[in-house]
Amino acid sequence: MNRVLRHAVLYGMMWASVLVVLGGVGTLTGYVVLRGAPALGGALFFGDAPPLAAILGEAPVWEGIWPACAGTICLVGLTMALALFPGIGCGIYLAEFASGAAARRIRTALDILAGTPSIVMGLSGFALILLLRRTILPQANTSLLLAAGCLALLVLPVLVSVTCEALESLPQELRLTALALGFTRRQMAWKVLLPAAGRGIMGGVVLAVGRAAEDTAVIMLTGVVANAGLPAGISETFEALPFTVFYTAAQYQTQDELMRGFGAALVLLALAALLLALARLLDAGARHRWRRGGSV
Repeated sequence: MNRVLRHAVLYGMMWASVLVVLGGVGTLTGYVVLRGAPALGGALFFGDAPPLAAILGEAPVWEGIWPACAGTICLVGLTMALALFPGIGCGIYLAEFASGAAARRIRTALDILAGTPSIVMGLSGFALILLLRRTILPQANTSLLLAAGCLALLVLPVLVSVTCEALESLPQELRLTALALGFTRRQMAWKVLLPAAGRGIMGGVVLAVGRAAEDTAVIMLTGVVANAGLPAGISETFEALPFTVFYTAAQYQTQDELMRGFGAALVLLALAALLLALARLLDAGARHRWRRGGSV
């Protein structure tokens, strides 16, 4: 009877935890959707500017979030371009090639980097700009490239850890079969293990993309400003949706501005959901190609 009671209590606690998580996420998402949905429309993105002219950069957007959307997309894209190759490559090395001492040193460095608060990463980027101004580059300034570089360092531990865990979770028989077929360790890692671990790695990529898209503390100190317009280049300042939401919540003067902030928050959630769906599609395509290649 005691064992049955314990199992019932644990089962109840498990479902209670699930309901708390789902309830919290659902309540927060529902509130943002409820407040932000009425603001959706062309005016939210482009204000009074003609949509086509605003998209092409021919007309400035003063009361819309289109420049922030474009800045967020550019920021995420540049961040992942800087972080994907070293993150996945370091994860492969850590899982398949690193010796015991080297693996311990790398994991320690990753733990330190993962524990660095985002505001500290932003301060480090800002300090780098001050150092460059006083030494070799007097014209150095905060920019899209600096923000993307700091965010890349912030998401790097996620990519490395997830890649390493995805590879280490593969069955040992897969490695033995590849070696028995004459694959070298590099060929095995590239042609067998990496495609097989694609789903887990893609999950890490999704986490990294979400972190890069929503972080505000880093970009506040490294290049984001209000009313910067469309990104003019990687060496220029930019707008971003997280900062637009923060700035609007702190500085709004009218209910219309507040509604625009809720609309921006809803667009940011929708962008994250779109990136997640795209990652799932890429993952499904990669698994299909790998299985088809394995069956030939």
